[in-house]
Amino acid sequence: MDGEKCGRRGCAGVIEDGYCNSCGLADPAKATARTATGVALGINHTSVRTAAATPAATMSTSRSSGISASTGSSPASRVGSRRSSRRSGSRSSRTQLGAGLIALPELPSSEPEKQVLLDPKVPESKRFCSKCDNALTRERGFCGKCGTKYSFIPSLKPKDVVAGQYEVKGAMAYGGLGWIYLGFDTVLNRYVVLKGLLNAEDEASAAVAVAERQFLASVKHPNIVGIYNFVRHGAEGYIVMEYVGGKTLKQLRKERGPLPVSEAIAYIHRILGAFAYLHGQGLVYCDFKPDNVMLEVNDVKLIDMGGVRRIDDPEGDIYGTTGYTAPEAGRGPTAVSDLFTIGRTLAVLVTDLKGFTRDFLYTLPAAADDAVFAKNESLYRALLKATAHEGSDRFQSADEMADQLLGVMREVVAEETGTPHPSPSLLFGGDLLALDRDHDLEPVEAQTDHIPMPAPDQTDPGFRVSLTSGGIGDRARRLVALRQAAKQMPTSVELRLQLASTAIDVGSFAEAAQILEELNQQDAWDWRVSWQRGRLHFAQGATALAIKQFDQVYFDLPGELAPKLAMGLAAEKSGDHKLAALMYGIVVRTDPSFLAAVFGLARTYAAMGKRKDAIDILNHVQETSSLYQRARVTATRLMVDARQSAPGPQDFQAASQSLASIALDAADKYRLQRHLFETAIYQISQKKLQPSPQVQLAGMPLEERSLRFGLEKCLRELAHLAEGDEKTRLVDMANRARPRTLF
Repeated sequence: MDGEKCGRRGCAGVIEDGYCNSCGLADPAKATARTATGVALGINHTSVRTAAATPAATMSTSRSSGISASTGSSPASRVGSRRSSRRSGSRSSRTQLGAGLIALPELPSSEPEKQVLLDPKVPESKRFCSKCDNALTRERGFCGKCGTKYSFIPSLKPKDVVAGQYEVKGAMAYGGLGWIYLGFDTVLNRYVVLKGLLNAEDEASAAVAVAERQFLASVKHPNIVGIYNFVRHGAEGYIVMEYVGGKTLKQLRKERGPLPVSEAIAYIHRILGAFAYLHGQGLVYCDFKPDNVMLEVNDVKLIDMGGVRRIDDPEGDIYGTTGYTAPEAGRGPTAVSDLFTIGRTLAVLVTDLKGFTRDFLYTLPAAADDAVFAKNESLYRALLKATAHEGSDRFQSADEMADQLLGVMREVVAEETGTPHPSPSLLFGGDLLALDRDHDLEPVEAQTDHIPMPAPDQTDPGFRVSLTSGGIGDRARRLVALRQAAKQMPTSVELRLQLASTAIDVGSFAEAAQILEELNQQDAWDWRVSWQRGRLHFAQGATALAIKQFDQVYFDLPGELAPKLAMGLAAEKSGDHKLAALMYGIVVRTDPSFLAAVFGLARTYAAMGKRKDAIDILNHVQETSSLYQRARVTATRLMVDARQSAPGPQDFQAASQSLASIALDAADKYRLQRHLFETAIYQISQKKLQPSPQVQLAGMPLEERSLRFGLEKCLRELAHLAEGDEKTRLVDMANRARPRTLF
């Protein structure tokens, strides 16, 4: 019983919480009633340590909902071991906070000594045993569950001098490894931070400090707090770090509530450079959360390096925080488990996650249940990918995650500001429709040739050969050349992908399907295989299957525009105009130079009865565009489009004015005139359009007799420009179009 004298021979201590306050051992009479338990990776948002071999907390880890905000799809389940990382582009540009897309408010550096706590205490709700996570009520003593000695009282006092150099100003905060103090370096005349151990008598914590002394001082990155030294003061050890003023993301989130999506992404995008550096050095951060990013003036910095460890260290302690830590991290943290913590942090910054440490410990709510996720489809997918249950389904590097988040941020900023923010893709080629400069009067329809192509993998052994083969204009000859090259270089994935793509183009669907199945068996995580499968299904008319494949690539590459364009094309073909408009709209708002999306959105709006919106989209095509004339012609046709509602006299008047403003050659001009005359005559004859003689259409009053004279003249002019049978056919049509007259 507490208060009784310790029963150990020669010990003068008394029992507190079931353990002696002197020797720290359990009361012999009670010892058999207690057993130490292993610990999970955290409790109540408190950073704690677990042995490397300890598995993560066991609980349901199935995704609460993989349903996306709008498409109703979910990422596919992949089987097998991951054989290769999917290609990502070169590193994202992280030269400034916000990547030049948004302006963020500067935060003034705080005065160091104002950060000192007047009465440094650890709230009872934050007191947990470092060994077993047992809740502790006292400020010092022994854990009533496992007997570990603890103290939550700062061991350093103001004016203490550590290592003869660092004068203590006071305690600033209590972190996962113990108290953090503000100090002043009396030798170098600068403020520093001294970070103490969780428990000075805890051997595992001492081991962490030793490891930090060995390698953390070599960590040098502009977005990582500098480690200056490792010192001892009495029985305790301290890390001496750079002082960083400002506010943490946790403080900012607490003050302002959920942050704007673009702002939150900007902070995370910037800090990913620090993680790319750490992972490149063979280190993992382990315990990332909003507490550990400091905003200072116009940049961010990763602080609190206490949990950093080597990736290949099988004996090192592992630190984590409930709600942020990956489910597998207890078996050993990795780069992808770090990325899990980053994804969770971003989710916390942008929305209120109810049940964050319980119902959604490793998952996210369905997009339909969260307004932020429902509004930001690409962000939601990026978070789903970053926090996927299986590490192989996540982003595979900090640079890859940064590239995709930058793309998501471009979309978000374009939506918020109404200003496009295009950028060349590192993974896909450009808009293929822009290369089609023929058939200016032909309507643009959704087709396989408008689906962007993946950029070639320059590291592939068959890269140069695939480039040479791609230069063969005749697709049948190109197919033969690629077959031969693929036989000669069987290890080249690039050549086989090019072979499958060309087989799709020439209609050899069975050959393409076989190649893609073999590649999928080789690497189920190669998004290029899903992409070519989508193209194959699209070419075969299986649009539902095509949408499924492109949707998977959208999950894999949430910041890329190409998957959204491909989904729009497939959705339009399938008749799902709502989905098509959503996907096309994202692309057009972000990068209106994607003409396949511009024409696709116009077609979709027209099919939905939004004629004015369709015309407005086409009128935004720039004069410098190779398809400017085609856009004007298409817009003119849409002015009198009668699929959803009959056009009125004013629509024909607008079409006539548009026709007069387009610089077309004679044949094209007469073809467009013919279309307008025929449409007007049909509408009047069907009583869907009232004659309006005061309205002029290509110089003719808007009434049937005059319009027939206009059509006759137009057809005869076309006959003059035609030859052979076509000339005869047009003359016959002109004769039939002419209204009856006396002579």
